Amino acid sequence: MLELLKNDTKRITHIPYETRHRIRQLAYFRMIHGSDLVCRQSTRMDRRCFAILCHLLRTIAGLTSTEVVDVKEMVAMFLHILVHDMKNRVIQQDFMRSGETISSHFNIVLLVVIRLHEELLKKPQPVPMIAQIKDGGALDGTYIKVNVPASDWAKYRTRKGEVVTNVLGVFDTKGDFVYVLAGWEGSAADSRILRDALSRPNDLKMPKGQRYHLQEWRGPENAPSTSKEFFNMKHSSARNVIERAFGVLKGRWTILEMTNFDIEDNIDEVDSTHATTVVDDIHYIETSNEWSKWRDDLAEEMFTDWELRNQ
Repeated sequence: MLELLKNDTKRITHIPYETRHRIRQLAYFRMIHGSDLVCRQSTRMDRRCFAILCHLLRTIAGLTSTEVVDVKEMVAMFLHILVHDMKNRVIQQDFMRSGETISSHFNIVLLVVIRLHEELLKKPQPVPMIAQIKDGGALDGTYIKVNVPASDWAKYRTRKGEVVTNVLGVFDTKGDFVYVLAGWEGSAADSRILRDALSRPNDLKMPKGQRYHLQEWRGPENAPSTSKEFFNMKHSSARNVIERAFGVLKGRWTILEMTNFDIEDNIDEVDSTHATTVVDDIHYIETSNEWSKWRDDLAEEMFTDWELRNQ
């Protein structure tokens, strides 16, 4: 019996290249060109957005097809991995590619996408209803799990014991990114990361002034009775924008919640930032009389406008 099985295995043939190529084309076509619904489920964007992204990667970031994989296929594999946290072996089956091909092309697209930060990060816009604030937003940090050498675990470990990198994000009032600073250790204090952002050549711009105790103004409250209460209430609402933006980010790209990244592959490349002006929870920034007066005048004007609208 064993002899028969051994002889039978000799007759097993590999799938011809042409057949594998057609299977690969069919998988790509169904994922991207079948319908907008299927395309969104696979890549988190419709067919038009996918085509625009591929165009930007080619013309601006310099992505080119390789001998074995064209641009659209490698971008489709890249997005499919990010969206569903797909393992290499699963992508091998779906796209009929070797594990080495998938890994190398994923890294190619990753580095090229980062070059698009000037195009992908939103430019700061005036805050609606507050003419005095030219470019405004809110900032916060989030943790992304990473793989680091055992000797560095202590630096990247949080109080909860997770090995992570601390990513600073700044959002406009719509929840779009306008600034990103990645690569800091998970144990780093937020104030230290903020100081680093402020000290960089294309630094994060912030008005100088006192910090605000947002916690005092959170939760259900009565209508504000003074300009200070109204200003702090509006100030605190920025927290909701941040939490929603990070929630959407991690919900859309499942890999951010599930996978541990190799920190060496990300720190140097992801540190691509775009400067903006932000008013938010500021810690350990020197008090400025000029800024304090500007803030108080703004608070009075906002409160007066609000009272007139609610009479």
